[in-house]
Amino acid sequence: MGAVLTIRRDLVDAMVAHALRDHPDEACGVIAGPDDGSDRPERFIPMVNAARSPTFYEFDSADLLRLYREMDANDEVPVVVYHSHTATEAYPSRTDVSYASEPFAHYVLVSTRDPEVREVRSYRIVDGEITEEEVEVVESYHLAGTGPDAPVE
Repeated sequence: MGAVLTIRRDLVDAMVAHALRDHPDEACGVIAGPDDGSDRPERFIPMVNAARSPTFYEFDSADLLRLYREMDANDEVPVVVYHSHTATEAYPSRTDVSYASEPFAHYVLVSTRDPEVREVRSYRIVDGEITEEEVEVVESYHLAGTGPDAPVE
């Protein structure tokens, strides 16, 4: 069994909406979560693509510094680092791989090449190795993995 990214539907919707809003430029951002080993994305942080490019993204260095200070202060880690591909499938490019500096983050790609199709895929990128992982979309983390017959509170 490979790795799995469990993520709330509202966060997936927020990433897709950001990608569609910034199209034809690539959108990018982070979803922070508690630094407690839970691997749970919680706080959606859309960033500005400083490159303003349809084929490339980069975080503004001042924005990134501010983000890391904020996450530090909140005891958060970057659980998801996301960006969009505007003309290609949701698969990491060589540039994406060379920029991947968070070995524990899920790298989520959203493709906006076809506005009718929501293509959202997740990867681990460690030492240049790309591993695709399953994306499990849940309504709430409280109910995640409890099955269809679990009582709802």
